[in-house]
Formats: sequence, structure tokens, C-alpha cells
Amino acid sequence: MHLPLDILQRRAKAHPFPLLFATISGAHLYGFPSPDSDFDLRGAHILPPREVLGLSIHNETIEISSDPGTDPDRLEFDIVSHDVKKFLQLLLKKNGYVLEQLFSPLVVLTSPHHEELKAIAQKGCITRHHSHHYLGFADTQWRLFEKENPRRVKPLLYVYRVLLTGIHLMQTGRIEANLLVLNEEFKLPQIPDLVARKLAGPEQSTLPEGDFAFHESEFQRLEQQLKDVLERSSLPDSATAQPALNDLLLRLRLSSI
Repeated sequence: MHLPLDILQRRAKAHPFPLLFATISGAHLYGFPSPDSDFDLRGAHILPPREVLGLSIHNETIEISSDPGTDPDRLEFDIVSHDVKKFLQLLLKKNGYVLEQLFSPLVVLTSPHHEELKAIAQKGCITRHHSHHYLGFADTQWRLFEKENPRRVKPLLYVYRVLLTGIHLMQTGRIEANLLVLNEEFKLPQIPDLVARKLAGPEQSTLPEGDFAFHESEFQRLEQQLKDVLERSSLPDSATAQPALNDLLLRLRLSSI
């Protein structure tokens, strides 16, 4: 997988506010990007005190998209970042998306505070209730897949990815969003073929009708496995990191004065 990090770093550095971190999410993180997949950058930015102390707060979430038709590098990407306060609040709300963004190994920009935040989140933000995020996401993706005609491989891969991520998280307390890495543990024989179909292009990326019953059975099995490991999980019921996150937020705000 080729990542144009130098280009992505330049684009991230052009963000209107300092970035605590920027990482790559989406298909590149999940391990099955198509040759024409765009780059999904996610991160947290730090608004200065003037932006957050008034009656109205603007720029809590900033979205920037490229236009590959006019982009000099012909690169298709988007950056979505939240102000650090909003990002920290999401971490405390058992949001699997922000955990995956924070712990993504595909790092475009980082900082010492990024490493500090990962340490705080690992110790005090991951709970048993993150399982509900993955159960809900898997159910949504399965319903999309089930209704399609013809059925595409992409939403099915998302079903497998989120269920395996959720099971792994409940068992180990650690985030892993890459389906191929996860499958080194779970060893599902259908995964390599599905990924190969996705990467082969649109003509190969639909599922034979006769395969549906097998994948439906696997969905139900893995969904039940996630519910079972939730019951046995030793993860805490609630996050304990609010004091540490509050201290980090204050230091970040004061350092920008």
C-alpha cells in the first residue's frame, strides 16, 4: 500500500488551526483500499482561547476536501477534525470511531500530546460499552448489504471488520481496525477472497447469490460471539479518564495563549 505521506503532511499542515494529530482512517486503515480509494484524514485541532471563550463557538468541526480535478497532485482526500474539547468529549462517550482515529498506526502528523492522549485513552477511556458501538455498526452494515441487488463485497467487509474489531477489543482492551491483521488471529478463510474481490475492481466486487446464506450464518455467529465476550470481558463499565483529559485540555488551551 503506497501512502503519499509527504503530500498528505503538507495538506494537514495547511489546516487553519494547529493539529494535535492527524491520522488516516477509512479503507486504508481497514486494510482493503481500492487503487482509487481516497484518503480519509481524521484528527483533532486546537482552537485558540479567543475562539472558545465567547458566546458562540465556531469551527468545532472542520471538513476540508480536495478537488482531484484541480489538485496539482491529483490527490483525492478529505480532512475531518474536531476541536480538542469535542474530541475528548467523544472519547468519554464510548465512541469507537474516535478510538480508531486516535490509535490509527497510519500517522500523518503527531505531537507529544498525541502520545499522551493515547496513553490516557488506553488506560481510562476503553470500556465494555464500546461493544455496543460495534454491534450497532455491524447491524447497520449488514442491513445495507442484505438489501442490495446485486450485493457488493464492500459492506460485507465492513461487517466482518467491525465485528472482529469489537471482539478483539473486548478480549484484549486494544483497538485493531485492520481486517487483515485481525484475521491473523481469527483465521476466517473467506476474508482473503473477499478482500481480493474488492481490490479487483467493480466487475469482481459483487457476491455470488449462492454465497449469501454462508455469510448470513457467519454474521450471526460473530455477532453472538461479540455478545458472549462482552459478558466475560474484564473491561470497566465506565471511563475514568475525565480528570486527566480535563488537565490535558487546560494545558493545551493555555499553551496557545
